[in-house]
Amino acid sequence: MPATPAPQAHPGRPGPRPHASYDAVIVGGGHNGLVAAAYLGRAGRSVLVLERLGHTGGAAVSTRPFTGVDARLSRYSYLVSLLPKKIVRDLDLDFRVRGRTISSYTPAERDGRPTGLLVGGGERRTREAFARLTGSGREYESWRRFYAMTGRVAERVFPTLVEPLPTRDELRARVDDEDAWRALFEEPIGVAVESAFHDDLVRGVVLTDALIGTFADAHDPTLSQNRCFLYHVIGGGTGAWDVPVGGMGALTDALAAAARAAGAVLATGHEVRSIATDGRSAEITYRTPDGEGTVTARHVLVNASPRELATLTGDTPPAPAEGAQLKVNMLLKRLPRLRDETVDPREAFSGTFHIAEGYEQLATSYAQAAAGRLPEAPPSEIYCHSLTDPTILGPDLVEQGYQTLTLFGLHTPARLFEADNDAVREELLKSTLAQLDAHLAEPLADCLATDAEGRPCIEARTPLDLERDLGLPGGNIFHRALAWPHTQEGTGRWGVETRHPNVLLCGAGAVRGGGVSGVPGHNAAMAVLEALDGPS
Repeated sequence: MPATPAPQAHPGRPGPRPHASYDAVIVGGGHNGLVAAAYLGRAGRSVLVLERLGHTGGAAVSTRPFTGVDARLSRYSYLVSLLPKKIVRDLDLDFRVRGRTISSYTPAERDGRPTGLLVGGGERRTREAFARLTGSGREYESWRRFYAMTGRVAERVFPTLVEPLPTRDELRARVDDEDAWRALFEEPIGVAVESAFHDDLVRGVVLTDALIGTFADAHDPTLSQNRCFLYHVIGGGTGAWDVPVGGMGALTDALAAAARAAGAVLATGHEVRSIATDGRSAEITYRTPDGEGTVTARHVLVNASPRELATLTGDTPPAPAEGAQLKVNMLLKRLPRLRDETVDPREAFSGTFHIAEGYEQLATSYAQAAAGRLPEAPPSEIYCHSLTDPTILGPDLVEQGYQTLTLFGLHTPARLFEADNDAVREELLKSTLAQLDAHLAEPLADCLATDAEGRPCIEARTPLDLERDLGLPGGNIFHRALAWPHTQEGTGRWGVETRHPNVLLCGAGAVRGGGVSGVPGHNAAMAVLEALDGPS
């Protein structure tokens, strides 16, 4: 029988004192830990979640970062693609997403005039945009063929994420397309991009999906860029990236509610210090402001990085991870006007707005960062959440036309910030916004809102900031390099297993981890239930 839940924690205060023993203790209350807690609780297991911070949600939270301003932003993670509908249905989550009618806009200058590429708004408009930029219909037809290929792969691969890991040969048979398999799984993605497309800007738009949170070149022989690309184009079986209604915190709030409703105890303000296990039972030591405590469990699920798992169990840590992104949140009084007057800013910013992401620009920026310098033209991409979902803004802000902007910068590895994080952050932010300003008809600074103390509503986070604030190793949003979604040396049946039979990894560093998906949480819960009940 599940243990009687203790009273739930209040945000910002230490959570309830746990009972002595549980079927499962989950270390970390990020979205994956909450998914696992809800599944296990609904299966009748006693579950305790121990979270270091004063709130659950991890990187998938919404906050009001600007003093006195009623804008609740997705501070870290911000879009949804990899969350299976199965998890939403299974857990009866009160959570919705909205699609974006515009996929992307990429400004450019051709023959001395401002122009750009708008993808979305219907096939006719997209076809015309390609022809206007490139002078013919050839690139658009290549675009259609290329994404028809990735779409077929998505339909076949995405459902496997919540199944036991297939072998490489099984996944290859499931894909059932040797050209697609070679392009995505065997050759550097740069080969496929250069074979399919000729226009530099179009090539860059395609390549960006291989570089989000991944510091790599298009032709990196490790294929880390391919793995990143794969996860960015298979989400939902379509590759679409949707806007979470109410912000990312709406998802983790719904997950926390589902876990509590299933009987799980969520104890915030409880920092786990160690895990001792003999493979059959485990003792977890934690610390609160009031002192240390211990709890025992049959299974431990670690919703943290592989590095943190090794620290807790006393095992040899994996190779250091390194993040390579700049995250910027902004609130504007109005959207800026564009130099390209053929595009409405409300459309341009509603999708992904690419900045300095031409194919050669991306290669140059990578080479400069790899040589230890900040990119001279930092690549980044922006989107406006509030155009699709204005509920994150207070009614007064909506009425006045305020909008949010979320920027994600590429090719800025953590090593570049080690000498002076604050100074380098400011330098990088200035040069990144200068790249955006080059395509605007007015400076972005003129559009920024101010908070209750008169300060511009803009905040930036480097990899070192993310490591400090969230415990991400090296600021890596995936905890380590993404893994292929099939069995590899050392992986178990679900891709969450460790060398300790009753300790599982349910964070982003699991096989098929990364992104806001809940997949590692689901898979760890399934592994526990199989261990207790046998495979279904």
